[in-house]
Amino acid sequence: MTIKPIRNDDDLKKVFRRLEKIFQAEEGTAQADERDVLVTLVEAYENMHYDFGPADPVDAIKFRMEQEGLTPRDLEPFIGPSGRVSEVLNRKRPLSLRMVKRLHDGLKIPYESLLTEVS
Repeated sequence: MTIKPIRNDDDLKKVFRRLEKIFQAEEGTAQADERDVLVTLVEAYENMHYDFGPADPVDAIKFRMEQEGLTPRDLEPFIGPSGRVSEVLNRKRPLSLRMVKRLHDGLKIPYESLLTEVS
């Protein structure tokens, strides 16, 4: 495996093509190691060259729910009763600072993702 820095968007495209081939590599293999290194290089390049900005709070919550296999009911300890969870997920109620702290502490959602629209 020969790994080179990503210096421009053409290099980035080449890395993406390689990642398509090895993305499902079995853990513990040389291809899995290569995949992990390439993903780190892509993240570093994108952080330097693209401004994605902070995630929308609701999108960040939904992303964590998807990652962890959570349901809206699982959010009640962090947000409050089911009606309040529904309002937050449907963007009818903004997050309070208390909700942000609980979501960060309990689900490890970064503060910068949760604090973009706090009331």
